[in-house]
Amino acid sequence: MENHKVSESAESVFQVVGLAREVVLIQKENFKKFSGLLERTAVFLQEISKLKVKDVESVSLALEGLKLEVQVAKQLVSECSKGNKIYLLLSCKRIVEKLESSSKSISRAMAMFPLESLDVCTEINQRLVELKKNMEDDQCEYRVSAVEEEILHKIETGLEERTADRSYASNLLLRIAESVGISTEESEMKKEFDDFKNEIEHIESRSEALRMEQIILLLGNADMVTTPKEKEMMYFTKRNSLGRQLLEPLQSFYCPITGDIMTDPVETSSGFTFEREALEKWLALGNSLCPLTKTPLSKLSLRPNKTLRQSIEEWRSRNIMITIASMKPDIQSRDEQEVLPSLKTLDELCEKSELHREWVVMEEYIPIITGLLRAKNSEIRLHALAILCSLAKDKDDNKEGIAYSNDSIRYVVCSLARKVEESMLALQLLLELSRIIHLRNLIGGAQGCILLLVTLANSDDAQASEYAHELLDSLAFLDENVVQMARAKFFRPLLQRLFEGPVSIQVIMADTLADLELTDHDKQCLSRDGALKPLLQMLQLSDTEVKTVAVRALENLSGVAANGLQLIKEGAKNPLFELLFCHVLSKLRQHVAKTIMHLAMSTASPEASEDQIPLLETEEDVFKLFSLVSYTKPDTQETLLLTFHALCKSPSGFDIRRDLRQISAVKVLVHLCELDELGVRENAVKLLYYLTEDGDHPTFEEHVNTRCITTLVKIIKSSDKEEEKAAAMGIISHLPHNSQMSQDLLECGALEVIFDCLKNINASHEKEVVEKAAEALCRFTAPTNLEWQKRVAEAGIIPVLVKLLASGTTPITKTNAAISLKQLSESSSDLSVPVKISRLLGCCFAASEGICAVHVGICSIETSFCLLEANAVRPLVMLLGEADAGACEASLDAILSLIEDVKLQNGCKVLEEAGAILPIIKLLNSSCSTLQEKTLGALQRIFRLVDFKTRYGKSAQMSLVDITQRGSSNTKSMAAKILAQLNVLNEQSSFFDGNA
Repeated sequence: MENHKVSESAESVFQVVGLAREVVLIQKENFKKFSGLLERTAVFLQEISKLKVKDVESVSLALEGLKLEVQVAKQLVSECSKGNKIYLLLSCKRIVEKLESSSKSISRAMAMFPLESLDVCTEINQRLVELKKNMEDDQCEYRVSAVEEEILHKIETGLEERTADRSYASNLLLRIAESVGISTEESEMKKEFDDFKNEIEHIESRSEALRMEQIILLLGNADMVTTPKEKEMMYFTKRNSLGRQLLEPLQSFYCPITGDIMTDPVETSSGFTFEREALEKWLALGNSLCPLTKTPLSKLSLRPNKTLRQSIEEWRSRNIMITIASMKPDIQSRDEQEVLPSLKTLDELCEKSELHREWVVMEEYIPIITGLLRAKNSEIRLHALAILCSLAKDKDDNKEGIAYSNDSIRYVVCSLARKVEESMLALQLLLELSRIIHLRNLIGGAQGCILLLVTLANSDDAQASEYAHELLDSLAFLDENVVQMARAKFFRPLLQRLFEGPVSIQVIMADTLADLELTDHDKQCLSRDGALKPLLQMLQLSDTEVKTVAVRALENLSGVAANGLQLIKEGAKNPLFELLFCHVLSKLRQHVAKTIMHLAMSTASPEASEDQIPLLETEEDVFKLFSLVSYTKPDTQETLLLTFHALCKSPSGFDIRRDLRQISAVKVLVHLCELDELGVRENAVKLLYYLTEDGDHPTFEEHVNTRCITTLVKIIKSSDKEEEKAAAMGIISHLPHNSQMSQDLLECGALEVIFDCLKNINASHEKEVVEKAAEALCRFTAPTNLEWQKRVAEAGIIPVLVKLLASGTTPITKTNAAISLKQLSESSSDLSVPVKISRLLGCCFAASEGICAVHVGICSIETSFCLLEANAVRPLVMLLGEADAGACEASLDAILSLIEDVKLQNGCKVLEEAGAILPIIKLLNSSCSTLQEKTLGALQRIFRLVDFKTRYGKSAQMSLVDITQRGSSNTKSMAAKILAQLNVLNEQSSFFDGNA
């Protein structure tokens, strides 16, 4: 009976051995050792089941004890074969402990078997004794594997640092899956993770359950365990709870050393926190004391401040989420100056983090960014392409969203033909999109794509060539693409031969050239290979179709300055002019006009030299081309105006502007300024501005009447184009400075619009408008008309002019602000209300409250335009240090208005208090002779005062001596006189030998 029980026990243990070896998929090395121990136990039981038992009771007790331990082992094996694999891996240390405990318990149970109670021969008894002894001595060592240790370490690190990084969680979960044999298919991973979450609900230990919940929060950030819908819902729930205002960083976020917000804060033994890198540099420089407490400090005492780091990361994440959500209006704005900063920020955020890119997609930025691919501004296109490249690398959904939005592939292909940086980004984006097979049809089918790719594949840029070859390989599965590739591959070698062929072939090739979107490099290569001359020859043929394709091809190739200049040398002007004025070919006129515009632009390019042949050689040429402006369609009008813009900026620009004025172009332009066609109006205003740049001219008085001025004022008020507003304001500033013109400007509201523009000083995107407004104001601040000066002062413009001295964005703005202040100051003496002062109290009253220290009367900004009352003296003194000589001179003129005539003594005291004397002396070293002369004149007057001569004479002495040696004849004489004032001439007369 006992033998039967022993045999059953042996069979039961063998079953556990089988489960441990075949079913359990984790801890394989440990369960292999454990199953070995169980197998030896089963063999021992199998052996004794065949023997006769003498002491039945002892064997029964031992067998019962063993049976209980085998049940425990079976339960452990069952748990590890059926339990969730993620949970089992996370519990690996606990499983190892259970294996060790079970092994020891089984060994102790085996030690209870009384071998002496068995009726066996000596040989069998000896074998059983050895087996039992081996089992008791066999101390199986169970260990957690290196992979499991690594995973547990990463989990602990993630929990300690409370990281919410998605890639960290995703990589960790993939490592777990590989370790325990879970499929990395997204659906399988999600199912296993959901089972894991369900399993921990049954954990009885509160501490273990809490730890597992923390691990779920950590791993739950992984992409594969959260559906897109869940992510979106979580994102918008959080984003909507944040509000719209960015949160200011706490003071504790800043590093005391760098003053910047920390990324890796560490705490010292003194309790203060610093940026790790900054503190390590501090120590590396040999500092051994804490920067704040001056207590001893070592690198070994630094502890990561994980709580603060987490707070900083949460603050930064919150603000980035709000920033991404709030930038849409700026990026969708029509104003490029608003679009660019926000677009650049979005680009940087996308490059920095996959999580940021996910937020950008959720905020539905893809259609907005693809819409920017058609922008004229190359910088906008560059940022848009960079953002789309970042988004396309993440997910297939993003790739499809980009490809099917706003005809984006067409515009990406257009970017292939542009400058190197943009072309490279376009290549990278198309490569990413081509990883989805059905998108390759869209890419290969885009007009000109294959030809451009082949061109890039054969370019000198190794990186571009590599990308283009890779993209061509992915597109080659379509027969149509292969045909295009073959055509493009031999395009250039065939070009030269085909132009030597019959006219029919020339027409085909010219038509191809007209339609191709070529890079600037390609256009230059085609020109170098001889494409321009045959096209010009085609213009001489009588066939209309031939002329048409030749012009369109020339329009395409002339877009590069080098080609435009070459065409001018080849005599392109005459045949193009003939086509331009041919009524039969009026449909071709816009293409011809654009080609001529390209030629004009080439004359204004850096490649053009002073001796370059001008495009328009005579006044007749100018008249003939400009006459078309009056009776062509708006698109051609605009093109012709742009042509004259370029010509006015070319080396022969002065002659072009003179000829335009003489042929009464002003009259035509004034009329065009009144049109509702905005493109034509804008370019007419700009060209009219160019014609006013050379100064007063009778044609302006004749044609710029009150109606025209009213139109210009209206444009300044209503236009959303800074260049147009600046040009209109520039025209006003350049109009003849006579009283009638100024009166007309006043009556038409020009002064009010000037005020409005100057008050808009903080609008950095309108700095050119402010510059022109400051220039235009000067006519109304002239001391010849006191009433105009009063209108300026009463409008509150003087404080704005003072502000412009410091914050004006250009030297010209500052110069004109100083000129206006100087002109206003010239009237201050006459307008200051005199105060009767007794001789006895005169010195006291001069400094009394309400009495001007210079004019010794009652002054104010509005009534006497006083520089002191306007607090303008110090800003003017600061302007003396400007690098621009014009700004320095205008500032000096304004300052010197305070020491005119009887104001010398009082004015000099005010200048001294403002720290002006030494900066004035420094101007003696200026390379500008006019400024040097004015400075010398000022010092002649200042050094009439004995106190000033004593205090500042030595400071000026060496510069004055230098002028007597190297200056002009006039400045030498003036410097010598001042040296005589300073009593230096007789003492050092050798300095002036030959200079008297």
